[in-house]
Amino acid sequence: MTMRLLRTARFVLEPQVAAHADAMFELLSDPAIYEYENAPPQSREWLRERYRKLESRRSGDGHEGWLNWVIRLPAGELAGYVQATLHADGRASIAYELGSRFWGQGIASEAVQAMLAELAATYGVRRVTAVFKRSNVRSQRLLARLRFAPAEPPDLGIEIDPDERVMARATG
Repeated sequence: MTMRLLRTARFVLEPQVAAHADAMFELLSDPAIYEYENAPPQSREWLRERYRKLESRRSGDGHEGWLNWVIRLPAGELAGYVQATLHADGRASIAYELGSRFWGQGIASEAVQAMLAELAATYGVRRVTAVFKRSNVRSQRLLARLRFAPAEPPDLGIEIDPDERVMARATG
């Protein structure tokens, strides 16, 4: 699966590759990112290997497409990433992560909007979902600004943990 470089008004989204691991390791070592879930990468080598696997753009069984872009600012610095998992039913699950020093600047909103447009135009995605921790108000506000609405997991054919929420929207 081929990915394109995406340009926004303020930065570019580059298809993520193993060569991004060193810069992303520094960024993803920010403890503020993990207030709600996940953990920092174990090592640079671990992250490089993970990115190398993601470069296939497909799950091991070939049933899902994996699209990952890093967010590169005009000065060359990486601010974070956006990602989408493509499902056979025309739906995509999205996620995003930015270093805390980039929060509150509209970068996540602009990057996710660019990704949503690409998902619809290039990959035929019709519906997008995002799962996040209920206590993560920042993510909830971002998704609401992007016209996502609360959704019921069973209606979407997904399962979530009791402390999570799902929001969804059509791409059109």
